[in-house]
Amino acid sequence: MSLRLYDSASGAVRDFVPLVEGRVGMYVCGATPQGSPHLGHVRSQVAFDVLRRWLTVRGHEVTSVRNVTDIDDKILAKAADAGVEWWALAHRYEREFSAAYDALGVLPATIEPRATGHVPEMVELIGRLVEAGHAYPAADASGDVYFDVRSWPGYGELTHQRLADMEPAADADPRGKRDPRDFALWKGAKPGEPATASWSTPWGRGRPGWHLECSAMAGRYLGAEFDIHGGGLDLRFPHHENEQAQSRAAGDGFARYWMHNHFVTMAGEKMSKSLGNVLGIPHLLTQHRAVVLRYYLVAGHYRSHLEFSETSLVEAEAAYSRLEGFLRRAAERLGSDVPVVDVAPEFAAAMDDDLATPSALAVLHEAARAGNQALAASDAGALAAAAGQVRAGLGVLGLDPFSEPWASAGGSDDARAALDVLVRARLEDRATARAARDFATADAVRDSLKDAGIVIEDTPTGARWSLEGEQ
Repeated sequence: MSLRLYDSASGAVRDFVPLVEGRVGMYVCGATPQGSPHLGHVRSQVAFDVLRRWLTVRGHEVTSVRNVTDIDDKILAKAADAGVEWWALAHRYEREFSAAYDALGVLPATIEPRATGHVPEMVELIGRLVEAGHAYPAADASGDVYFDVRSWPGYGELTHQRLADMEPAADADPRGKRDPRDFALWKGAKPGEPATASWSTPWGRGRPGWHLECSAMAGRYLGAEFDIHGGGLDLRFPHHENEQAQSRAAGDGFARYWMHNHFVTMAGEKMSKSLGNVLGIPHLLTQHRAVVLRYYLVAGHYRSHLEFSETSLVEAEAAYSRLEGFLRRAAERLGSDVPVVDVAPEFAAAMDDDLATPSALAVLHEAARAGNQALAASDAGALAAAAGQVRAGLGVLGLDPFSEPWASAGGSDDARAALDVLVRARLEDRATARAARDFATADAVRDSLKDAGIVIEDTPTGARWSLEGEQ
């Protein structure tokens, strides 16, 4: 079976055929470091980390580019409010993003370019667009340069929109625009802004527009045409639409496949700073194991939204602990680390089906159940086969407990302790509900734990819990 991926541009799952056989160029939009990373930010990087790992297993050499947008209107505004240099604020939060990626086992990108290091490439790209008649300097002498959306017939193709239905671009003062939907390629320097936040160009001093940055950096490291461009669903418009338009208008093929992960939500609302429901990674890591956060993110299909709750993390901890505990018991019985073998055909088929990680994890849990039976029957051959397949699959998903960073992050005893804290908190909620005769809530807590594979036994001394099928 060939690898099939959902392409946002075509709106369909289609066979993945790289531009150059055996090599894949992948660009994933990274951080705009204006604040601390939250779970929604990290979901995107985990999703495309899984894709990168699977492409590698499938025999491709992957060049992974993840940018840092370290110059931006919001960065300037937040730095001014805090009374610090804009570049110091950007670098502070860039380090937090890097630490969050590392903590959740995201492989380092092949290159992680900063926007501020690629202004010459941006100026060159603007020049090509102006020369081709697709961009123009603002007539108000502001130093702004705009992309002329009416000059490019393909504008709107990525998101399947008509120009007449689009809202005005809100990235610059509209007075210098030919059309209110024209977007800024370059922003002229304004009074009161730091001198360090502008660069000299043929159109005056200023700084790059957000969309221009990614086009220039992708071209610098992946060439005029490359395989995959990824990012969060919220970037499809206007960011990715504008990237595609300006790059193709300049004569570049740009991305051949567009992939987007869905949101992490809380109470049905997208996790974002503006909504005030941000769950920061540094805070979450004080309460939960990083590998469990990664399991939670991987367990949902990348194109499905994830609803965050403490119950969902209880479920993730229980599910991962069953796999982790099985592998550690298998290693003890086999007398060595579990060997890594080829992934099971069913696992491979799931991953080839647009990275169907929920189905892939189901294959691993079934193998773990068979392995536990082999363990009970002292069948070393069947145990080694099952454990090898579980470990191989977890490796693809970045969850192998015997590999870094998890191998040095505590074993099954630590996992059991962490799970105990989470389950006991839910049992306290259940006890409180029962004392208030709110039996519907109490039953809902019990049922959610049961769905997570946690068995509750009520005893005269209180509720006890165990994992379903625990030996």
